[in-house]
Amino acid sequence: MHGLINRSIQNYFCANYGRELWADVASRAGLDFTEFEVMLTYPDHITPAVLDAVCAVLDRSRAEVMEDVGTFLVAQPGYGAVRRLLRFGGVSFGDFLQSLDDLPDRTRLALSELRLPWIELREDPDGQYSLICAAPLVGYGYLMMGILRAMADDYGALVLLEHCGRAAGIETLKIILVEVDFSEGRSFELGARA
Repeated sequence: MHGLINRSIQNYFCANYGRELWADVASRAGLDFTEFEVMLTYPDHITPAVLDAVCAVLDRSRAEVMEDVGTFLVAQPGYGAVRRLLRFGGVSFGDFLQSLDDLPDRTRLALSELRLPWIELREDPDGQYSLICAAPLVGYGYLMMGILRAMADDYGALVLLEHCGRAAGIETLKIILVEVDFSEGRSFELGARA
């Protein structure tokens, strides 16, 4: 797994619970280090071990932790590049949803070594949406749920989200866009400020 993924989990944990407790997570996960290097690739078994350790230390479920990490990636001020990458998908939350299929490819343009799992947005006949997520990492759908919830707030949209389960490595989310202009969204400029 790419170091950026592992480092994001570490940053989420340290920002919310402290570096001292992170050392306990690293120990429980069987790591012989406490800092993930962003540009390294780690064996695939490390990320689930780290997530299991985070869940054990916090006494929280994988679903709760993954959703919080997803929210953190969008809402945390130090992750402005992630927010810009996501906001590049459109001027409204509806546009953003329609651009989700392209997210793995857009991410590779920004960081060619990072391979995000395949996702597909489907519009249901009732006007609702389903997000289908290939999820080699259990809980990836919950991570996407956190990202979607934070992005809805960012755009000022009111959405209802439901995780519909996991089967054969696929996690499915139900998305109901209740109101596009529910509140004033956060201001956004595509370019980063110097």
